[in-house]
Amino acid sequence: KFTSEEWSRMYRRIMSGMLAAALLFALVLAGCGESGRDGGSAENQNPSSGNADGESAKKTKVTVLLEWTPNTNHTGLYVAQAKGYYAEQGLEVELVQAGEAGTVQPVATNGAQFGISVQEQVTQARVKNIPVVSIAAIIQHNTSGFAAPVEKGIRSPKDFEGKVYGGWGSNEERAVIQSVMEQAGADVNKLEFLNIGTTDYFTAVKRDIDFAWIFYGWTGIEAKLRNMDIDMIYLKDLSEDLDYYTPVIITSEQLINEQPDLVKAFMTATSQGYEFAIANPDEAAQMLIEAEPDLDEELVKESQKWLSEQYQADAPRWGEQKREVWVRYAEWMKNYGLLEGEFNADEAFTNEFLPE
Repeated sequence: KFTSEEWSRMYRRIMSGMLAAALLFALVLAGCGESGRDGGSAENQNPSSGNADGESAKKTKVTVLLEWTPNTNHTGLYVAQAKGYYAEQGLEVELVQAGEAGTVQPVATNGAQFGISVQEQVTQARVKNIPVVSIAAIIQHNTSGFAAPVEKGIRSPKDFEGKVYGGWGSNEERAVIQSVMEQAGADVNKLEFLNIGTTDYFTAVKRDIDFAWIFYGWTGIEAKLRNMDIDMIYLKDLSEDLDYYTPVIITSEQLINEQPDLVKAFMTATSQGYEFAIANPDEAAQMLIEAEPDLDEELVKESQKWLSEQYQADAPRWGEQKREVWVRYAEWMKNYGLLEGEFNADEAFTNEFLPE
């Protein structure tokens, strides 16, 4: 069964490969040139159109790259497959796990039509003129944060002093911790950082560390199922700047320009999938389990119940993104030396393909 160890391993691989991947993206795109905004294509037609008898036209094949091993962040995609929502839009969708380079590179260079990413990676890509666009926020608010067993006594960033933090050693990670500790009047130099590699959270907090950065919707739920009491400090509660979108669905500027009907069809079906998961978490969880039988069934079901209330949260519709969220986080990244170059939020995301 896959538990948080697999997710931790995949996430650290992605984060450690980000800089190398970004350089590779820039080299690839420098050779490819930019695609025009007004470009057209013979394929720029509604993929869901059928013949006079109402029979479906030949399905358009679409690849979606998952940033991690399949989990409940992805449930809406699996529901859209299982319920036939993609087929109704004339699409044949394949869900594929990305390699260590992540999802931005192949989506930007048209190796895949869509991918799952996070706001920080899209922001970094845009300042390097890598033409990826976020077309939906899978979860409306940042559900990640710092988790510690209750006996550690870590209930605010002030309590980080004198403790050992276990992470993957990225610049982004240290910047986030530094910013929340400074806000609490604490000294980041009094915190010990330990790179725990592929060690999963539960092993690490018993053996090596006091706390770590987790996504509550998976690792936090697993802690509950293990009867481990944890104190959870959500980033969104510490700083408005850190309430960014993670994860998001991305596509390329080229696909938006040349095949907008394809993007619209994909997002119509995907939105239906997440709306179903919001309203029917037990059924949606079962669809994910049937598609990925190696997943821990109890963990998937409990995670799905929790996430069903987080996908849309207080947004007017699933997937909605706000410009101010993109602007605030980019400014925070720049202030902490994580972003070099000009960032245009209006080119980084769009809501235009979400159903009304």
